[in-house]
Amino acid sequence: MARTTTTENQEANGRDKEKMSGMVKIVFVSLLLDLLAFTMILPLLPSLLDYYGNADESGLYSSMVSACTAFRDLLGIPDTEKYNSVLFGGIIGSLFSFLQFISCPITGAASDFYGRRPLMIISMVGIAASYVLWALSHNFAIFVLARIVGGLSKSNVSLSTTIVTDVSTTKTRGKGMALVGIAFSVGFIVGPLIGAFFASRGVVEGNAFYVKPALLALTLATADLLFILAFMKETLPEQKRAKSFTSTLTEVQDLINPISLFNFSAVKQLRQKSMLRQVGLSYFFYLFIFSGLEFTLTFLVHRRFNYTSMQQGRMFFFMGSIMALVQGGYVRRIQPGKEKKVALMGIIVLIPAFIIVGYATTPFVCYLGLTLFSFASATVVPCLTTLVSTFGKDDQKGTVLGIFRSLGALARAFGPIVASSVYWSLGATTCYIFGGVSLLLPVMILRRADSVKTE
Repeated sequence: MARTTTTENQEANGRDKEKMSGMVKIVFVSLLLDLLAFTMILPLLPSLLDYYGNADESGLYSSMVSACTAFRDLLGIPDTEKYNSVLFGGIIGSLFSFLQFISCPITGAASDFYGRRPLMIISMVGIAASYVLWALSHNFAIFVLARIVGGLSKSNVSLSTTIVTDVSTTKTRGKGMALVGIAFSVGFIVGPLIGAFFASRGVVEGNAFYVKPALLALTLATADLLFILAFMKETLPEQKRAKSFTSTLTEVQDLINPISLFNFSAVKQLRQKSMLRQVGLSYFFYLFIFSGLEFTLTFLVHRRFNYTSMQQGRMFFFMGSIMALVQGGYVRRIQPGKEKKVALMGIIVLIPAFIIVGYATTPFVCYLGLTLFSFASATVVPCLTTLVSTFGKDDQKGTVLGIFRSLGALARAFGPIVASSVYWSLGATTCYIFGGVSLLLPVMILRRADSVKTE
């Protein structure tokens, strides 16, 4: 009888591993399709802004140009086409991140009640709709509307991490999160290259050159939606779902009020909530500093080394390749319980990385700093996400990870603005030294968080 029980347990474990492996692969493919479409627009932004600057009749473009010019003059940023386009793109990017900050915790909480699959489908429909609007954006107002719809719908990433949490155990969760990280790295390597091709063709094709890349993005999003409909199964059984969804004004405010989000107020009766708050606070400050200096990197290499857009593309390709290698070869092999230690190491490594980049006078020295920078990029967020995923019961995971993702979006919404202000007011070297030293703050906060007891 004992032997039979052991055999049954082994078979059950085998089925669980097969289920986990299959669903994580589905999440990987879905995220890769999504990120290829999402990152394709990045190299296109300067060409798009040039197009709307000449063709826009909505009046919104000129209003945003005036605001951007006032901000540029306040900081003393040179009045050049390169800097203007980067600043304008930064404003649009901050808007996108701010909308994610609003939508991610609400979507996560809804998935705890309705299930992951329906919310994932809704998110992908919204993302596809944003690409339809982009294809039809003959004026700048429609283009901004497309970005608004896309930002509000971009909860699929936090839902993907929640799904990985649903189907994995404490021992296998880190591997699943590493695969999510690899999808990001590959998407950010290949997607911009596709966008760069269309950007180069834009000059040749003239008016409405954005239609073809928008339709390609729509095709990828539609393929992703069909893939989810065909292969993605529900990972949160009804018996494990939350008993009710937020219905009162107070409960909804807990999902969008920044103070409530930092306190994880929407997650009721959670053990070790103080630890979760510390991890979330550390994550926010880390991404606030990281995203700001990442944004100013294009300014730095352009001014110091006269990098063209293609040279910058190669630089980001180099960084993305290192990230993919680190995540595939190192992060996925991190032992359970070691995530906090590795995340701390990644943040600490980032301190000399920023200082080296800040002092770099040659591309070779700059690339040394970027190598350390890429290691930190590949380790910190996946490890912190795995760490946070250990908190809460099954019917709370979506809310916890949605709030966590929202804190990151809030950091990315304001980090570039603050970093740009320091960069242009005090200079690149001071900005990067100050940013590197400031990383001691998230290090100290994370160190205060006690070891997480797995469930």
